[in-house]
Amino acid sequence: MIGRPKLLIVDDEAPILKLVERFAGGLGFSVAQYHSGRAAIASLHDLKPDVALVDLRMPEVNGLDVLKEIRSIAPDCQVVLMTGYASVDTAIEAVKLGALDYLTKPFDFDRLRELLLTVKKTIERREQLLAVDADLAHRFEFHGMIGRSPAMQELFDTIRRLAPHVRTVLIAGETGTGKELVARALHEVGPRRARRLMTVNCSAIVENLFESELFGHTRGAFTGATDAKSGMLEHADHGTLFLDEIGELPVQLQAKLLRAVEYGEVQRVGSLESRTVNVNLIAATNRDLRAQVSAGRFRSDLFYRLSTIEIHLVPLRERREDIPYLTAAFVGEYAKRYKRPLTGVTPATERLLQQAPWPGNIRELRNVIERACLLSEGRLLSEREVQSALLVQQRSSSPSPSPSPSPSADRVVAPAMRAPARSPVQMSAAGHEEVVRVLNQVEGNKSEAARVLGLSRRALYRRLERFAEP
Repeated sequence: MIGRPKLLIVDDEAPILKLVERFAGGLGFSVAQYHSGRAAIASLHDLKPDVALVDLRMPEVNGLDVLKEIRSIAPDCQVVLMTGYASVDTAIEAVKLGALDYLTKPFDFDRLRELLLTVKKTIERREQLLAVDADLAHRFEFHGMIGRSPAMQELFDTIRRLAPHVRTVLIAGETGTGKELVARALHEVGPRRARRLMTVNCSAIVENLFESELFGHTRGAFTGATDAKSGMLEHADHGTLFLDEIGELPVQLQAKLLRAVEYGEVQRVGSLESRTVNVNLIAATNRDLRAQVSAGRFRSDLFYRLSTIEIHLVPLRERREDIPYLTAAFVGEYAKRYKRPLTGVTPATERLLQQAPWPGNIRELRNVIERACLLSEGRLLSEREVQSALLVQQRSSSPSPSPSPSPSADRVVAPAMRAPARSPVQMSAAGHEEVVRVLNQVEGNKSEAARVLGLSRRALYRRLERFAEP
């Protein structure tokens, strides 16, 4: 077990607190004690206890009120109520509110020992299962991709069979499905693994510079060309060139690329001579290139040349059996990066992750887990932490609403994704405490903090300025 399980004791009688603290400490628990329900509730966000012993009758805030707050803030905490005034009605109400059991005073210490050891064994079994999941995640890993589903196992087998032989491949799939990872795997499994893999994002290069980037240029070919420069195709000679988002390639360059693919000829901008290159070309797109061809926005001859071998990636919503393994791998990665004691997620969190729509696929899942890990203080990611990260992700990926949106433009959120009612501060993308915590974790790097919080840099600065106002 990672660390000792946390026990919260709440009782307004000091002797009871000391007695139970000694007893539970001897059973291997880390104990936090509070003499009032109000103080205990205030500690829940930071403490995140595994089990709580709560006195039923206390001044101001009673045990049932504490139980309700625990179920809301730390839903996976097991609660045992303590009372000297037990009744059948009290027991029924406590169980309805989610209590594990109740103990009468004076204590039956054999019964208390039995309850605490049962909870401790449950935690240990849960962590062992999570450790097994993490091991399985690595067992089902293939060159950075993780998948136990038939679709992913078939993909891995396809890469193994094709990589030694193919010269051109087209990878099609939605945004975030891992097209670049597939390209890397094809390169690393193939015979050119010792040579360069060059990547060009066709949607990120300014159009009037694209030809120069891809094919190179001679000195004086255009204003600013003070020196000759080789292009990406030449840099990838005897290696692999990965053209991401090939559907964004300007039409006027497609004929020139086709010649490079078919004959290995590269002509620099401003040159009359051709150079010969030997390059494996892997292209990827999230567009329907056949529709692009029909619309005249993509050359049919280039499409058919690239799609000699075509690999289609399945979206995450169609292989949900892989979500637990991906989650386990991401939790392990970010727990290590952010120095968190995390071992996995709660059962409620796993259900939430399974039900989420994941329009952004694996990239979205990774981002959500990273945010939740960064903000978590416990051993297991809670449903609340992941829900909060999901909402931030949805806000950052959704277009800004128009002043008068039509009903059809409203985004529908599935019932499992709805968040509980929040205060105005909680409704903001990130409250003061969350911003401060993220900035501390990323050592003051505002660009990284803005990314994790789902904000633009400008929005983060505005928020910091607002926090600084008296």
